[in-house]
Amino acid sequence: MVTSVSSLDRTDIAILRVLQAEGRISNVELSDRVHLSPPATLARVRRLEQEGYISGYAAMLNREKLGHDNLALIEIALELHQHERIAEVLDRLVAMPEVLECYHVTGEYDYMIKVSTVNNRALDHFIAARLIPLPGIARIHTSIVLKALKQTTELDLPEP
Repeated sequence: MVTSVSSLDRTDIAILRVLQAEGRISNVELSDRVHLSPPATLARVRRLEQEGYISGYAAMLNREKLGHDNLALIEIALELHQHERIAEVLDRLVAMPEVLECYHVTGEYDYMIKVSTVNNRALDHFIAARLIPLPGIARIHTSIVLKALKQTTELDLPEP
């Protein structure tokens, strides 16, 4: 179901703004922030979830503290553009636990993946043993992230 932000009212947007910044906020505190009763707030949150505006909740982990010191952006060009082969490659690619994100992109490459590994040796192993052997891979280009200047999952929503 495709919906738009125009179908949301000021209170819905206020709820989304708070939840994307503070996903663990209690319903009572959320209701205070958006000036609704707790039952009305909970009903709106459930509706926003059911309509797909909220797709889930997750804890944001610190990669470095967990030993994942290497983050890389890898561009992939495919040599074949047969639908069945592409689907097979993508299924295998997105199933790899090192792959955090995968995008179909425009430009010189077909796909871009964000990969987290513990170090350069693990990244090298991932590329050589898992990525290159995938059928239909024509070229890859890897960029290692030296420093993340901004990381957020918060969308710029209109003011309520």
